[in-house]
Amino acid sequence: MKKKLQALLAKKEARKAELGNKANTTTSIEEMRSINTELESLNIEILELRSMIDSMPNDEEDGELRDQLPHDHVQQRSGSTLSASNVIGSFGLGRNGGQQERAQEPTDVYGTLEYRSAFMKFAKTGQITPELRADATATTGDISAVIPTTILNEVITKLKVYGQVFKRVRKLNIKGGVEVPILSLKPTATWIGEGKSDKQKVQANTKVSFSYHGLECKVSISLLADTTTLEGFETTITDLIVEAMVKAVDLAVIRGDGTGKPKGIINDTRVPSEQIISLTDDEFKSWEAWKKKVFAKMPLAYKAGATFLMASGTYDGYIDGMVDSTGQPIGRTNYGIVDAPQGRFGGKEVIEVEDDVIVPYDGAAEDEVVAIYCNLGNYGFNSNMQMTLFRYLDHDTNEWIDKAILIADGKLIDPNGVVIVKKAVKTP
Repeated sequence: MKKKLQALLAKKEARKAELGNKANTTTSIEEMRSINTELESLNIEILELRSMIDSMPNDEEDGELRDQLPHDHVQQRSGSTLSASNVIGSFGLGRNGGQQERAQEPTDVYGTLEYRSAFMKFAKTGQITPELRADATATTGDISAVIPTTILNEVITKLKVYGQVFKRVRKLNIKGGVEVPILSLKPTATWIGEGKSDKQKVQANTKVSFSYHGLECKVSISLLADTTTLEGFETTITDLIVEAMVKAVDLAVIRGDGTGKPKGIINDTRVPSEQIISLTDDEFKSWEAWKKKVFAKMPLAYKAGATFLMASGTYDGYIDGMVDSTGQPIGRTNYGIVDAPQGRFGGKEVIEVEDDVIVPYDGAAEDEVVAIYCNLGNYGFNSNMQMTLFRYLDHDTNEWIDKAILIADGKLIDPNGVVIVKKAVKTP
């Protein structure tokens, strides 16, 4: 039996190598996806076969043991034949006390200890071991490797926790270049009386599409030279990637110019001109001005879920403590409700962002954006959130550079629910 399993293992490893060579030469996305799917299945089967082979005695030893067993026990063992597929499928049944379904669950090859260790060696020395290359050839070039899932999951988690803007936008995963139709015409009902109503054609005559933009984070190998443990390496690389990428994503969602990066909210020309408001110094401090010029400009259908985005200095210096004409507080900070102070203005949540995302009012130039009133769920960030790592030598510094790349794009899906507040130009 052991020899049969070894022969089956050899066939599957040969098929895996064949798929790896095909992945290096194919130019078809559909074929690449098919290769990836088959490789994932092969990796699981190969791991199970190796575990079975390692736990089984040699065929000669098995024969000697068979001779020492009672006759009825030998009949019971030899009376049933198992195909290779049955052996693989029932492996967990014998090893884990009946937990067959758990044994058949797909294994995340990028989260195994072997792959994570091989990835650390690649980042430190540039050496691509068999554990790393076998999986990397399925989706990337020879000089790249897919970041282990343990690192990838940590990056995404921290983006959602610390990215005040990113965690609120709509996450999409659609193919780049695909045009998403937007329904801009809604039908109306008519009282017909004795006549009849006109037929109306409902059409999606506007659309939005996403491109492929790369967000990269470069890390010098000298920063990791003293990191000797696997856990320490993953913590270090995670912190470095998060620190750079969380800032870049928030900046792109708000200020991106759409050239090589997502189109930011303040640069989207589709925002209605009547919803771009300028406030003077006196108006910025006045609740009446905010109520008439900002709150009133938001269409009713978009008010639910809308929030304010502004710099912390703007909120603390101008909004927090604002009252109406009767002395009732309009802008306030609530304490003790959540694990941090929660700012609100006119009943709407205030999201405080860094000064480089939205400039504070005091430091803003004339006609510069100082606040945004919108529902960030109307902004789409399109990405599969799979990062790859590339290595190259910087000849100017004689250092190896590890570069993490995330392919993504973003833009407003519906610009009609955005009100942009600017610092007014002073009249001479």
